[in-house]
Amino acid sequence: MPILYYVTHPQVQVDAKVPVPEWGLSDIGRARAFAMLDQPFVGSIRRIVSSAERKAMETAEILATHLRLAIEVRERMHENDRSATGFLPPPEFEAVADQFFANPHESIRGWERAIDAQQRIMSEVDTVLRANGDDDIAFVGHGGVGTLLLLSLSGREISREADQPAGGGNCFAYDIGAGRVVDGWRPIDGPAQP
Repeated sequence: MPILYYVTHPQVQVDAKVPVPEWGLSDIGRARAFAMLDQPFVGSIRRIVSSAERKAMETAEILATHLRLAIEVRERMHENDRSATGFLPPPEFEAVADQFFANPHESIRGWERAIDAQQRIMSEVDTVLRANGDDDIAFVGHGGVGTLLLLSLSGREISREADQPAGGGNCFAYDIGAGRVVDGWRPIDGPAQP
């Protein structure tokens, strides 16, 4: 059965003067993306679909170059829209993210509602999977919408309980045919954390 791997970009170069979708990978993030290439799941991937945000594209490019595959870019796979606030210092960002997940039917400080972001990422994934066949496929994207996707695929309500571990650069696996998550969040560059 084909497997869907959802891969989140690892650490980014934070610059409060640059719009968040234009942030690229940091040196640590780039090193982790290259370390991902040694993971057993990578060899089975036959399709790569990426968000158009720079950090996701840079992660997808490392994977695609290694596998000699093209990248399919899906503009609507972007992270939840947080442009109303722009960059927030980490403590403030975490507090707003807590509210985002706790109140999925409300716009928190002008952010895209969690329910809308979840429906958008599910629609993008469903569209791609309808034309997939039997290939293992990697979707390269972001932690917020990745968490919303994982919750939906698991049949769980929106909450932060399934949020990826801090720092990004994680993946989960979903058996498309069986319709079940077979591996929860784990680092892209190593085994699951205890």
